[in-house]
Amino acid sequence: MTFRTSRPFPPVILDDVRGAWKMLSGVARVTAMEGSRYLTELVGAPVQFKCENLQRTGSFKLRGAYVRIAGLTPEERAAGVVAASAGNHAQGVALASSLLGVRSTVFMPVGAPLPKVSATREYGAEVRMHGHVVDETLAAAEEYAERTGAVFIHPFDHPDIIAGQGTVGLEILEQCPEVRTIVVGIGGGGLAAGIAVAVKALRPDVRIVGVQAAGAAGYPPSLAAGHPVAVASPQTMADGIKVGRPGDIPFRLVQELVDEVRTVSEDELSSALLLCLERAKMVVEPAGASPVAALLSDPKAFAGPVVAVLSGGNVDPLLMQRILTHGMAAAGRYLSLRLRLTDRPGALATLLAALSVADANVLDVSHVRTDPRLGLTEAEVELHLETKGPAHCEEVATALRDAGYLVMS
Repeated sequence: MTFRTSRPFPPVILDDVRGAWKMLSGVARVTAMEGSRYLTELVGAPVQFKCENLQRTGSFKLRGAYVRIAGLTPEERAAGVVAASAGNHAQGVALASSLLGVRSTVFMPVGAPLPKVSATREYGAEVRMHGHVVDETLAAAEEYAERTGAVFIHPFDHPDIIAGQGTVGLEILEQCPEVRTIVVGIGGGGLAAGIAVAVKALRPDVRIVGVQAAGAAGYPPSLAAGHPVAVASPQTMADGIKVGRPGDIPFRLVQELVDEVRTVSEDELSSALLLCLERAKMVVEPAGASPVAALLSDPKAFAGPVVAVLSGGNVDPLLMQRILTHGMAAAGRYLSLRLRLTDRPGALATLLAALSVADANVLDVSHVRTDPRLGLTEAEVELHLETKGPAHCEEVATALRDAGYLVMS
């Protein structure tokens, strides 16, 4: 099965998605649907997670990559394929190519997370590191394709890719036939476009909401302008949706079929990732947690039952550590304070006793006596505390002030 990009709009229809679903039988998992009691109570209606973080290679990307490569002619397969990706698409292309017996070369940016680089190699691809941003990596992959004749497998801007990703939508309707709202992260738009094609053809009443990171949100200005608009310097921890410009083909489908595109902040993304880990026991990357971030930021805006697509779980452990710390701080679970006290024997012990009374757990203490900003009898202490929420943070700070300490931050 292959599609011609010259097909009149829409370039992908329900029959294409159904054909992709048959092709993926035995290749891609029908991923689980898991309920979230916490979000159900918050939204006031049933909320379920579509767990593509549990898909083979750790994300939905295998679906589109396999459909695209399976549709190549024998001559194209013999020439091999090339792709560019920071991680998820790379792994999808590598595994799909291995399953289909096609040689694959994947360009990845310098500094891509080591677990993603290693996984891509283990799935059978030749990995080449090039560029520091995905746009540079894409350019290198396209140049390689022109020079060698390898087929470039775009991460989102091709009908085959969109049809493959759309199989997520068919599964949602089968697993949750009463769904009223589907919330899905958007980068280039392939997943959201594919889901919209499938779902709107069968259930036009279902509301589809796309979610972008505020620092890499190309769709809101593009939708306002009526054509794809590039974000000059996309910045977000959610590398899976860190795309500067919407794809031409997915943009038209999103413009036609997706009901709304929302943006979420970095704080909201980190809080969502923390919630997935703590409450749902799900390891989810920031891009995959973006629908949860949207639900947390405005829970009453979504008619239920709601399905939030957890699109991927490939998160670097070091990034996970930083994000969790950030998420704990955003949720009022982690508090940093600087304060001054009189430099005398027992002063630090007295301070720690006051924190114990306030029920704050001390994680780290930095005690400075020699800074020129300090008076002769002063010392400065920087504290990192584990707390129980925003109200407890304020209680701790108030207790220290009431005890006579000068709290500066």
